Amino acid sequence: MASAALPDPDGQSRLRIPTLGVVTTAPLPSGLRVRTRPVDDPGGLLELLPDERPLCWVRGGEGLVGWGEVARFTASGPGRFAEADAWWRSFAAGLDVRDEVGREGTGPVAFLSFTFADASPGSVVVVPRVVVGRAGGVAWITEFAPGDGPVVRSVRPVRPSGPLRYADGWLPVAGYREAVGRAARRMRAGALEKAALAHDLLAVAEAPLDPRFLLAGLARRYPSCWSFAVDRLVGATPELLVRRSGSTVASQVLAGTAWSEEESPVDATVLARRLLSSEKDLREHALAVESLATALRPLSAELDVPAAPGVIALHNVSHLATDVHGKLDRDDPATLLRLAAAVHPTAAVGGTPRDAALALITELEGMDRGRYAGPVGWVDADGDGELGIALRCAQLHGPVARLFAGCGVVADSNPDTEVREAAAKFRPVREALEGLP
Repeated sequence: MASAALPDPDGQSRLRIPTLGVVTTAPLPSGLRVRTRPVDDPGGLLELLPDERPLCWVRGGEGLVGWGEVARFTASGPGRFAEADAWWRSFAAGLDVRDEVGREGTGPVAFLSFTFADASPGSVVVVPRVVVGRAGGVAWITEFAPGDGPVVRSVRPVRPSGPLRYADGWLPVAGYREAVGRAARRMRAGALEKAALAHDLLAVAEAPLDPRFLLAGLARRYPSCWSFAVDRLVGATPELLVRRSGSTVASQVLAGTAWSEEESPVDATVLARRLLSSEKDLREHALAVESLATALRPLSAELDVPAAPGVIALHNVSHLATDVHGKLDRDDPATLLRLAAAVHPTAAVGGTPRDAALALITELEGMDRGRYAGPVGWVDADGDGELGIALRCAQLHGPVARLFAGCGVVADSNPDTEVREAAAKFRPVREALEGLP
């Protein structure tokens, strides 16, 4: 098998990666072989990625990166999670697996990205040819045996975005401000309690954008977030939708935001006090926590839901945060995708009541969110894995990046305040695209 040494910035190579190209096989031959073996420290995981459709789920230097493609599954509609789960379990069951590491994330792995709305097309499961992972001081590589021989994979230097211009997306700022005002009036009239409204922004470059440049910038500025890339959706999310690890389930709810509008950044402790004393933010957060707990309880033997939130501080904003942990039903432990089907969308990105909020989002936004605010992450053959919510992200199309940002709207929301909050949430991707330090 041919291989290419991927150099570190200092010119030294640490890991020889097989030069496998992108191949989609359907149907797959029986007895397809996959092997996971330990490797020495591969260095920066993001530095291993090619620019063509990189796959990534990394936080703090640990996680998974992948490339190439042996299989792909796409779906839409309310049954997309169940269909993807059934396809993945059937696919994984037919593999000839040799796993010399034996931990979560080894053996066959798929990267996942689902649309926010049932009716939206584009939910995807991608099985990469090669995965390199690192967790807890252990590093490994997983490779599918090539079918008709390897294809040379070019590894070009990371390309900066270059000059950018910005343009209105499907829902410009003026339309978003109006939508927030209309939503708040509906809530004051008692139609619903909360809706999470979003809008978009286009960044246009002079040449095709390199997803690795955006990934590296986000990972550098937001090391506590999960940097992700699946099928050209690239971002860094602070919010864990659901993690499955054997019989345990975990989630972190983020809802309620404070940010600095002054030229000099406000101290994180000041923002934390502001959040913990804000009736509006506490109410918004409580709705999100309850929606998640209500969805998880039928699948759990036990569930620990803290009574009060904490605060997490990021580079540009702070959020109210609640960590939820539980044990899955012993007789029928739900897979990661069954859990995702139950909890998505939470009130943090949808609203309360769910059906009323989703209908209002469709009406007032008037745009297809695509996979923004949908589940994104990875799953292994045992049904374990992690899914975040695709926030602080952009969908890349050649030289165009479509950015998204949204806010939770309740009865006393102020449209101008929500517009400023959304602008603060655009900053991570804008600054990473622009290459700011």
